[in-house]
Amino acid sequence: MRRIRLLDILRGFAIIGTLGTNIWIFANAGKITSLFGDGIPWWDSWDTFLSAVIAVFINGKLLGLLTIMFGVGLEIKYQKAQRNGNTWPGLYLWSMLLLFVDGLLHYFFVFEYDVLMSYAVTAVFVSFIVNHGTRWIKAAMWISGLIHLILVSFLFLLFINDRFSQGGFAHETTSVYLYGSYLEQIIFRMDHFWILRSEAIFILPMNVFLFLSGVLLMRSKVFSPSEHGKVIRRRLLKWGLFVGLPLNMLYLVPNDMFNWPVRYLFAPVLSLAYVAIIGWFQENGKLTFVFAYLEKIGKMALSCYMLQNILASIVFYGWGLSFGNKLNSIEVIAVWIGISLILAGFASLWFKRFQSGPVEFVWKRLSVFPMDKKAIQAPTKTEKF
Repeated sequence: MRRIRLLDILRGFAIIGTLGTNIWIFANAGKITSLFGDGIPWWDSWDTFLSAVIAVFINGKLLGLLTIMFGVGLEIKYQKAQRNGNTWPGLYLWSMLLLFVDGLLHYFFVFEYDVLMSYAVTAVFVSFIVNHGTRWIKAAMWISGLIHLILVSFLFLLFINDRFSQGGFAHETTSVYLYGSYLEQIIFRMDHFWILRSEAIFILPMNVFLFLSGVLLMRSKVFSPSEHGKVIRRRLLKWGLFVGLPLNMLYLVPNDMFNWPVRYLFAPVLSLAYVAIIGWFQENGKLTFVFAYLEKIGKMALSCYMLQNILASIVFYGWGLSFGNKLNSIEVIAVWIGISLILAGFASLWFKRFQSGPVEFVWKRLSVFPMDKKAIQAPTKTEKF
């Protein structure tokens, strides 16, 4: 199966966009509540207006797209296993164990709101579901979607009744990321493992829904350059713009009333429009320079995801440049753009010498370890990543 260029571009776009969400957590010293507004009206200042714009178009939208892309990746591996006559999920479960361990290490040593652990658990569930056909997939989507709707509704009711507060924990979080050493931050993540992993657990039903959405999108050939693919993408555009955008605009309602459902319910709907828009630009030869870099980032998405969080940690945390809680919205956006440019430059330079990203190389070698122990031997000088 030939590599689909649009998928790499979308992955790269999703990676950059995920940083566009996470950068606000870094900039606000580890406070995830910064993603849900602080009660200040968006029209109060230029700074709050910019924050609101990012929240409407970026916050949760690109993370939703990234989740869908993981589902697409799962379907590609499933189709490959079917073509080769391999047992499914088989070796894929070993790969997801590696992803879980990768996410666990990333959580402890880099970023406490890492999504890789949640993706790994989700992928295990979904890998068994895809074996049973479209009816099972749609049934699982209904069930997981309903569970997620109930959970979000419950938290939404707590939020509007002012019963959802992290209290002293939020102050402790701010303190350790502004003034704590790197070792103190690691210990903090260990000591508060379940609290800090609560979102990763909470979003599991949503992840299942979005993974399976990615599976169905791949099976419907929505990413194909064919006329059939273009027709489906036009439908996605209508859903995203005429349903997703108005729902996400509810973020602008005063008093942060709809910030929870916008992030956890409505955001992925707008993601569909991004798939269609990027697909249109790509098929019409627009933004080729930008897409060339996004494609490279997408080809080494895992490496870039980890690198961007490391760079953001250095910029904002107390043991690094210590810019946490010091920058306004324009400056935070500038840091986001700066890190994105570094990723683009790094990926471009890397692919001049190697064929896959550094983490992807190790991943590929370890993934086949149960079958071939020679696969993890060090590469020769002439062997390319």
